[in-house]
Amino acid sequence: MPREYKTIEEVAGPLMLVRDVSGVTYNELGEIELESGEKRRCKVLEIDGSNALVQLFDSATGINPETSKVRFSGRVMELGVSADMLSRVFDGLGRPIDNGPEILPEKRMDINGLPMNPAARSYPQEFIQTGVSAIDGLNTLVRGQKLPIFSASGLPHAQLAAQIARQARVRGTDEAFAVVFAALGITYEEADYFIQSFRETGAIDRTVLFINLANDPAVERIATPRMALTAAEYLAFEQNMHVLVIMTDITNYADALREVSAARKEVPSRRGYPGYMYTDLATLYERAGRQHGKTGSITMIPILTMPEDDKTHPIPDLTGYITEGQIILSRELYRKNIAPPIDVLPSLSRLKDKGIGEGKTRADHADTMNQLFSAYARGKDAKELMVILGEAALTDIDKKYAKFADAFEKEYVSQGYNVNRSIEETLDIGWKLLRILPRTELKRIKDEYLDKYYEE
Repeated sequence: MPREYKTIEEVAGPLMLVRDVSGVTYNELGEIELESGEKRRCKVLEIDGSNALVQLFDSATGINPETSKVRFSGRVMELGVSADMLSRVFDGLGRPIDNGPEILPEKRMDINGLPMNPAARSYPQEFIQTGVSAIDGLNTLVRGQKLPIFSASGLPHAQLAAQIARQARVRGTDEAFAVVFAALGITYEEADYFIQSFRETGAIDRTVLFINLANDPAVERIATPRMALTAAEYLAFEQNMHVLVIMTDITNYADALREVSAARKEVPSRRGYPGYMYTDLATLYERAGRQHGKTGSITMIPILTMPEDDKTHPIPDLTGYITEGQIILSRELYRKNIAPPIDVLPSLSRLKDKGIGEGKTRADHADTMNQLFSAYARGKDAKELMVILGEAALTDIDKKYAKFADAFEKEYVSQGYNVNRSIEETLDIGWKLLRILPRTELKRIKDEYLDKYYEE
């Protein structure tokens, strides 16, 4: 039964203090009714005895503590879920914004969910093909994995995110595959780019979009990824689908967390972010994975821009601890017009060995991957030496490695944002590049694979 109070003590920015309440709980939703009859939504942030600290979802402008009243609903924030959510666009609080009809929910789910119990997890091991060579060939994504993309301001992470969302699929099966795309704190132009990109290619049919714009309130931005993960959990574990969750940009989410924390006058930690940011990010990331006894799965690609290109900044730093690797975009490659500018050497997928090989990708995948890493690293060293000492100082074999490094960036890494490569195409391009080097240099590849692929 809703309870109504006229005991608003004060309104300070996005927060409001209500005195003499009873039975009100943390995270409970409420509604503020102004004298004019206008209603605004809010959520309980903190309970201290009979005082409730409430966070507003809308502007505080026009709220008069004397004449306004607060009604608490007795419910936490929920999302009405249904299979009809596919191909729809929602705002950050799960309301349709694509001029379509309201969703008729099969059930309502608490958006806060729960991180997956480690004992209930199945080990990630099936390959997901993104169509992007630098990921599929070298930093393979595995079903149930959390693999973030570390970008920086001005780099084309939006195009890469849209490309992966359009192209990703589970190979060799007719299992249902869906994408849940959550955009946090983006501009109208970016939102329009994502929506149009999915519509033009037909990928929207298997996609659920949650769009939170930069001018939406901070508290809504904190709810958006939880909305997206709740939709993903429903599709994965109740509709038996394989779901890829892409969230961009986690940095905007963390900044909203800092804004709310500052409004609550909490003691700040590193760079002003709240001390519980690690725990908060973990409650999001750990909702991904596979469960024993369930056919569906949730794979997650969070995308974040590193402030000042700094990998040690708290947001990428904490994300790296919780997730299984990272894909790093490089400003240097971007300046060379490499698209996508994925820097494969510092990138890492900790589960790649589990998703490749015979029956998953191809038997030669692991060997060629190791050889490409090795040759590219040596080629980059040779190029640096060339800059310092001049080309004449290099041996003939070093010159071949330098040539390999250039060709590798141009042909393997750089493929544009509209090219969808199968894993076989990616592996064949790898072999074509390895033929630049003498067979005697390919020490990481078994002879049986060299006999089969090197001479072709």
